[in-house]
Amino acid sequence: MKIKSAYYLVLLICCYSFGQLDTFDEKIPLTGITNSWHTIELPNNVFAKLNDEFSDIRIYGITAKDTIEAPYILKKSQASGTEKEVEFQLINQSFNTNGYYFTYEVPVDESINKIELDFKNTNFDWKVKLEGSQNQKDWFTVVEDYRILSIQNTQTQYRYTDLVFPNSKFKFFRLFIKSAIKPELLKSYLLSDKIVPAVYNSYSDLDFAISEKGKQTRIAIAIKKRLPVSFLKLNVTDAIEYYRTIKIDYLADSTATEKGWRYTYRNLYNGTLTSFNANEFTFRPVLTSKLRVNIQNYDNEPLNITGAEAKGFQYTLVTRLKDEANYYLAYGKENAYTPRYDIQQTGFTLPENLKSLQLGAAEKIPKKAAPKKASLFENKLWLWLIMGIIILVLGGFTLKMMQQR
Repeated sequence: MKIKSAYYLVLLICCYSFGQLDTFDEKIPLTGITNSWHTIELPNNVFAKLNDEFSDIRIYGITAKDTIEAPYILKKSQASGTEKEVEFQLINQSFNTNGYYFTYEVPVDESINKIELDFKNTNFDWKVKLEGSQNQKDWFTVVEDYRILSIQNTQTQYRYTDLVFPNSKFKFFRLFIKSAIKPELLKSYLLSDKIVPAVYNSYSDLDFAISEKGKQTRIAIAIKKRLPVSFLKLNVTDAIEYYRTIKIDYLADSTATEKGWRYTYRNLYNGTLTSFNANEFTFRPVLTSKLRVNIQNYDNEPLNITGAEAKGFQYTLVTRLKDEANYYLAYGKENAYTPRYDIQQTGFTLPENLKSLQLGAAEKIPKKAAPKKASLFENKLWLWLIMGIIILVLGGFTLKMMQQR
């Protein structure tokens, strides 16, 4: 009994494996396999078929006897690294007719490149200077004329009080704030920022439409293909200073109705469009083909916005191909579960300098047609049988009526 049970279990698993590839929409042949470990860069045409969770990606190998599933790790080119807070002491606070000074001592031998400041003041626009010294006698300029500000009113809630500068290693740092009003410094953070910036794919082929409604500027951005988007830049040509509330939505779903297409948008980002920054907005990655931007102008003139730039992370699979087979990248299955593999677990060491596989042309995966059931009345035997029953019933009624007479 145990041997038979094991046999049927293996047979069931094999049949299940063979059927898995047929449940996906498309496949791409993979070539250039030279060893066990490789990378696969996902091309743009794949994203149109993927579900929102990226859970319907599989790598299947087809042999003469079986279909095998290869494990993979999905990587995206987001920012990486760490931001470490550096130990310090605020040893001096002073002021003169020019402004206010704050002196920090850094007892550790470590460079910093960022200072975050938190003030009790709510509305200010200050220029600051940062200097470094090893002995508090000879001071060297790190940054100067650096602008920090805070705007809080019924229209705008905006604050920018971070100093970003090249790596600097001094025992003492002196911050000078040019202000007639005392800066009420609540907290300072000296940081060693070792974050590597994200790498993006740029989508230049955009449809850009801008309109005004009431006191709002509305921008419709079409990317033409469904792609992963995590970055948007607006090109504003005005030379004036401005601070406007901005809202970014993305197309999450579309449904065909009798009156046309119905589009469902979801919120992606809320913040401030300001001349103080580069108007580059980063947010969680989403798969979409349309973005919608609303800018609240209040009583101001609309800004002159001439274009936009959308970008998305690069997505790469790291896979292990153990057996000889014809391998395919399969995708396109709405309700697919997210696979779990050993190589995805924390602490698993991946090889370096992996070779990327070549991808062929995408192919539609043929679906097995469900067997068509013939209609009951299309079978002549059933027709003759039913006619016979009707004749017998009518004959019985006729004989019964004749006997009654």
